[in-house]
Amino acid sequence: MEENKWQEKFEDWIRENGPSLTMFIYKQVRNKELAEDLYQEVLISAYLNLEQFEERANFKSWMYKIAINKCRDFWRKQKAAQKFWEEKVYHYDMECSIPEPEDYVITRTSTKEMIDTINELPTIYREPILLYYFKDKSLLEISSAKKLPISTVKTRMRRARNQLKEKTLLMEIAAN
Repeated sequence: MEENKWQEKFEDWIRENGPSLTMFIYKQVRNKELAEDLYQEVLISAYLNLEQFEERANFKSWMYKIAINKCRDFWRKQKAAQKFWEEKVYHYDMECSIPEPEDYVITRTSTKEMIDTINELPTIYREPILLYYFKDKSLLEISSAKKLPISTVKTRMRRARNQLKEKTLLMEIAAN
């Protein structure tokens, strides 16, 4: 009987205050579809946690608190996604420019030396580097092809680049 009472109160409250709650969420996220999605998440969360509602609190405050928390969760996810893209997952320090003729010769010679250096790397580091830089595969494509998490591919790329830097530095020292 107690559960039925809360369900009825919940339904009544939604009928009366649902539009204002939706508007509140919209003002937070400034996107109609997103506000509607978050509104649905708020309702589901509130309904599933009705038994945790304490009568000494105001039901409206409780619902708005859930709404604020859902908006914060969304903002955190957005911030994490933005950071992910800011790290330029698909492009690691690659410049798009047309080389001068003398640069082309130097680059061609350097490329052969670099490929020789890359071939000296352990296979787990060599494969992602070759796929990324010479086969123009994205990190996601490499991840799928090798059946590895993208974080593993990124780590192997970073380690391979570090090893290549060390080897080229040693080659420069030996040349001087």
